[in-house]
Amino acid sequence: MIDTFNNLMSGVGFSDVIDILIVGFVIYKILGFIRETRAEQLVKGLLILVAITFISDIFNLYTLNWILENAFQLGVVALVVVFQPELRRALEYVGRSKFIPPQFAQLDKEKAKLVTAAIIKAVDFFSNNKVGALIIMERETALNDIIETGTIIDAEISTELLGNLFYEGAPLHDGATIVRGDRIIAAGCVLPLTQSKTLSKDLGTRHRAGIGITENSDAISLIVSEESGIISIAVDGKLSRFLDIKTVEKTLLNIYLSQISEEKVKVPFLNLLFRRRKDAE
Repeated sequence: MIDTFNNLMSGVGFSDVIDILIVGFVIYKILGFIRETRAEQLVKGLLILVAITFISDIFNLYTLNWILENAFQLGVVALVVVFQPELRRALEYVGRSKFIPPQFAQLDKEKAKLVTAAIIKAVDFFSNNKVGALIIMERETALNDIIETGTIIDAEISTELLGNLFYEGAPLHDGATIVRGDRIIAAGCVLPLTQSKTLSKDLGTRHRAGIGITENSDAISLIVSEESGIISIAVDGKLSRFLDIKTVEKTLLNIYLSQISEEKVKVPFLNLLFRRRKDAE
């Protein structure tokens, strides 16, 4: 037994170890990416079909085995269609280059604080007066396709401008406003809705749209409920609700300042934010 193991190890070189580690890391990242998403359930169904195919071959179930094997020949095309949203998100994740400076990096700390103060003042007003609002903060993933669905604004962020855009009688009130750096790029934009089945039925289109855009990009959604005035933030397809204005301010500052910094910061405050969400629910 020991001799067999030694023979196997003697044939393993340094490049083989590197190869195994890379493959293991890729598999680990793929499993982590599809975890707790719609893709997880699809993968489970696919694995069940593969298991049935092997079982049918072992027990000589010729008809069932023939059907499944022929179905798998078309499976590659079917997987591309079924997993299209997940594949798009994965490719966008891989394609985010650190060599291209994010929009937030164009701001200095003082400007970031001024921008945050303007947004916070507007959000506080929206919450107290139950004015519905959906503000999308673009990060590394460009949202040009979303911007094209709305009206181009391209103006500096101000509390007054945000108030006018989301005023109940304004024509752009029901759409999303896209923020890039210190500028409002567009308003009245149409967002993709989340297909999650686990969301509360109390959440309307505004919240589903806010979550949906974060499932397809690294954008951050700031949402104010028109019915209750509750403030929420969506990140990576996860929604954090019942936030007070101080929490929102700290979160936005962490987002801006983490993008300004040259170090790779993961906005640790968001982890605390989502733990509070679970406690509130």
